[in-house]
Amino acid sequence: MAAKKKTTINPRQKRFLRGLGHHLQVNAMLGKEGFTDKVIKSINEAVDAHELVKVRVQDNFPHDRKEAGPMLAAESGTALVQVIGRTILIYRGNPDLPKEQRLDLPK
Repeated sequence: MAAKKKTTINPRQKRFLRGLGHHLQVNAMLGKEGFTDKVIKSINEAVDAHELVKVRVQDNFPHDRKEAGPMLAAESGTALVQVIGRTILIYRGNPDLPKEQRLDLPK
């Protein structure tokens, strides 16, 4: 599956997104299958719908959990916001969402 264009955010935006992500529920899981096309498609759909998504890395994930965040961001074309333990927070803006649903990032 072709990765989408890489999203970049500055440190101020990253701090803002970490604050928003604190209260989010986990939207996706990475398990024993690793990064399959189906998993990446599911994560891309969640990011397109919500922009900011929390992903949980399960114990049976085949790669090192510390490498999972950067790998996921590269595969899905998202910006890696934060990795804490087995939880990854990723972001990609979606201009197709209605204005009231989009996240208004600081400059």
